[in-house]
Amino acid sequence: MPDTPAAPVIVADEPGTFPYGVLAERHPAILRQVAEDTPYGPERRRALDSLLVNCTEGTVTPLPADAHDRDRWAAWGMDAYAGRSWHDVPWLWSESWFYRQLLQAVGYFEPGPWQGVDPFRPAKLAELDAPATDEELAALDALEDLPEDERARALLHGSLWGNRADLGFRMSAEGAQETAAVPALVADDSERLWSLLDGAPAGTLCLVADNAGRELVPDLLLMAHLLAHGRITHAVLHVKPHPYYVSDATTADVLDAVRRLTSAKGAAGAYGRGLRAALTDGRLELRAHPFSCAPLPYAHMPDDLRADFAGAALTVLKGDLNYRRLVGDRYWPPTTPFADVTAYFPGPVAALRTLKSDVVTGLSPTTEAALDAEEGGRWRTSGTHALIQVRT
Repeated sequence: MPDTPAAPVIVADEPGTFPYGVLAERHPAILRQVAEDTPYGPERRRALDSLLVNCTEGTVTPLPADAHDRDRWAAWGMDAYAGRSWHDVPWLWSESWFYRQLLQAVGYFEPGPWQGVDPFRPAKLAELDAPATDEELAALDALEDLPEDERARALLHGSLWGNRADLGFRMSAEGAQETAAVPALVADDSERLWSLLDGAPAGTLCLVADNAGRELVPDLLLMAHLLAHGRITHAVLHVKPHPYYVSDATTADVLDAVRRLTSAKGAAGAYGRGLRAALTDGRLELRAHPFSCAPLPYAHMPDDLRADFAGAALTVLKGDLNYRRLVGDRYWPPTTPFADVTAYFPGPVAALRTLKSDVVTGLSPTTEAALDAEEGGRWRTSGTHALIQVRT
């Protein structure tokens, strides 16, 4: 991966920047929300309070000696960063460290009554079971009379925009064209993506999931459609082995989403039954590799994960965090070629991402200039723009 002075690693040491705000404001808010959502006892609440102080004012403190993953985190940089401020180490690392420490505080990994209890589950279920989800699933019925390729493209846009899936369906299904000076889709390699999936013979699609709930549902719909229509013969969905970044999808979240679909009416219910059958017969597999929760770029992926991706016709990485890990969490010039920063990846790779952090590559100079002129730097983090990028 390129490593030049023009692309410094992002750290959160400058007040007023987006990364600094995440560490100083978002993380404390998450701790307060976790304490509010789940009736943890005094011991766990004291641990959450201690983490609040440590992550805002303290330094990196290594995991206990008996932590099951202490050696893994030591290899990932824990010992090297011990004693340093959270604001002075790579932002990708400190963000990931926060969620590992949160799980430590609530006893997620320890034997006892709170072992395996997802601290983010109340929020995930509230979103998945919200009335707005019914509206988005009902939108699927409007796609049923369209040609298969139009449905596939609509579902791709649904996966791209996550819980703006209904907007994605309409944009694609009606052939709507962006007429704004700066389109919402700032890079679009979707034709290249389809060329990889339409090759003969059909092969395996790996999809590295991002968020659970209403953002995971469109990912599952897309995979179900591709399987049902023979564009792929096998799908592998990579999820997190444990709760991570508030809403990142785990196996339990996949099962909740499939349940939500199978209980729905119309086309959504049919998709749900298809997904359940695909899970049962092995056409859809779930993987939960430990590296999915690593605080490192995918350039450092272990050999077994590399082999998994190498065997796929296409690997799709969903969401902002996976994008940061794919290209490297650096202040790349936005016109840095996407193909250059993903050249290390062991097979064809695509990114579907709404822009929610400072990292971006692969934009044309014209697009970058238009974005800066219209919105300043806000376009990088607002979530109002998205991209589909592919490296074959």
